[in-house]
Amino acid sequence: MRFLPIYAGLLMVHSSTTLIATEQQFTSGLYPKRALAIVRGEGARLYDADGQVYIDCVGGQGAANLGHCHPAVVAAIQDQAALLLSCPEIFHNDQRAAYLSELAAALPMPARIFLCNSGAEAVEAGLKFARLLTGRTKIIATMRGFHGRTMGALSATWEIKYREPFMPLIPEVSHVPFGDVEALAAAMDTETAALLLEPVQGEGGVRPAPAGYLEAARRICDAHGALLLADEVQTGFGRTGKLFGVEHSAVIPDLLLMAKSIAGGLPMGAVVIHERHGALPAGAHGTTFGGGPLVCAAARAALRVYQQEDLPRQAAEKGSWLLERLQALRLPAVREVRGLGLLVGLELKGRVQPILQALLERRIVALPAGPNVLRLLPPLVISYDDLDEVVSAVAAVLG
Repeated sequence: MRFLPIYAGLLMVHSSTTLIATEQQFTSGLYPKRALAIVRGEGARLYDADGQVYIDCVGGQGAANLGHCHPAVVAAIQDQAALLLSCPEIFHNDQRAAYLSELAAALPMPARIFLCNSGAEAVEAGLKFARLLTGRTKIIATMRGFHGRTMGALSATWEIKYREPFMPLIPEVSHVPFGDVEALAAAMDTETAALLLEPVQGEGGVRPAPAGYLEAARRICDAHGALLLADEVQTGFGRTGKLFGVEHSAVIPDLLLMAKSIAGGLPMGAVVIHERHGALPAGAHGTTFGGGPLVCAAARAALRVYQQEDLPRQAAEKGSWLLERLQALRLPAVREVRGLGLLVGLELKGRVQPILQALLERRIVALPAGPNVLRLLPPLVISYDDLDEVVSAVAAVLG
């Protein structure tokens, strides 16, 4: 069975080979693409143009926590698309007002919220707000941290291959080892505006914060008058077994940065600013598309699904099951299996790329997290049967 798209009123049949060739002819070249043409998704399953079915452990790189085409999100998008698509924040809007209220009620802190369009935008805005609120310029980030590829976010990202072609970047950004309390205390001073970190490093190898690290980071920031910025772009919205990753600790950040699965698959981001910092000055920042009615309608539907289906709990239970099954395999090619919720990484003794290809041949799509870590990031709605197939495939490929 082949995908039957409709172009200009004509029903046309395209194989994966044709679609791949067309895209390769015109694409920018920036992405190392896999030889796979995905045309449809449902839950934790993906379908290519030739009708082949794949179990999704890429999860839209973290944007598909709800799975693909969740009916509640699809219905919300369809309904809102017939009413109003665009409404900048110079006007008030019913969907935006409702979403801000509903998201605020779900947060671990009283807050004001800036809506934007992506994770990198949320990080950029967070860095600007930290400077604005403190009057300081220094930013501390962590080694192996990944925060995005725009210039400010890139400055805080650790991996040199991303940063080096674009030097010089934003000055006065330094990096300390993730989890090292003494190094953080030594780096912090009264000129530091903020510490930016992830509760679990995703791109950096699937590394959960060590016990007590976030609490120590909060104390060190408070002692120097610096802000704590939690990058929850990948860990937010149930991924780690809580609605937000910081909720595994008692830590309340000053700014909570979110995106990816916030709107059920549509592009959206947000910066949550603790209420104690008050409203920001009018005109200090802005965006044309941020907080548009279509994405707010989708985000409202997504938030209801997270809550009504108790997806954070599902992620915690399924993630524990998956972690235990993978650890019990005791695979000789694996150094360590680690993770939190349904963010799971297998640190390999060799390179991960051949393993990704071998899994693809078994109809499992997965992610790297650096050169030697296999990252499993399935939708939170994935079934135990599908997870069992993933474990069997991993065992066959790495056994």
